[in-house]
Amino acid sequence: MAAKSRIDIGQMRVNDLRNNASKLLKTLIIMETTTLKLYSLEYKEAKTYLMAALFIAGNIVFPQLCHTVNMGGPTWLPIYLFTLVGAYKYGWRVGLLTAVASPFINSAWFGMPVPASLPAILLKSILLAGIAGYTAHRFQKVSIVLMLAVVVGYQLTGTLGEWLLKGDFYLAVQDFRIGIPGMLLQIFGGYLLVKYLIRK
Repeated sequence: MAAKSRIDIGQMRVNDLRNNASKLLKTLIIMETTTLKLYSLEYKEAKTYLMAALFIAGNIVFPQLCHTVNMGGPTWLPIYLFTLVGAYKYGWRVGLLTAVASPFINSAWFGMPVPASLPAILLKSILLAGIAGYTAHRFQKVSIVLMLAVVVGYQLTGTLGEWLLKGDFYLAVQDFRIGIPGMLLQIFGGYLLVKYLIRK
């Protein structure tokens, strides 16, 4: 009987640990949502252009850092991160300005992305700005799940559009073949930036 009791107690402790770990995981990663101040700036506001300029700068500096390592651009998809953050925090207009200006400036100044890649990158950037801005406006909160939905949403629709533009499915799915780390960075990095670093 004593041995059976010890086994039962041990099993209860294991179950408790498993349940607590599951709850903690859901709280930290999946289920946690944070309501915070999100904006939808208008084009007539000077702040719209100021914030867009800051996020465009981020979309210039971060890709240059990523390009210092082999395949850094296709792997980390750096030109999308600050478009996501800008659109989610300050609205689709800030996101759209960032989405359109960033690829052109990078291409003109640094030759990356190459001109032939600009249509597909612009398409995905604009889709990202629209989906992120809409999601933030609709739910008025940020969470890993919402960021996941935004990233998957723009990538799937953008990949279909890129397939139509290029006529090559293998090239169109490059982000899914190589850029998964970049998508994860957008999901978790975007969440952390919106939630913790840009609180006002």
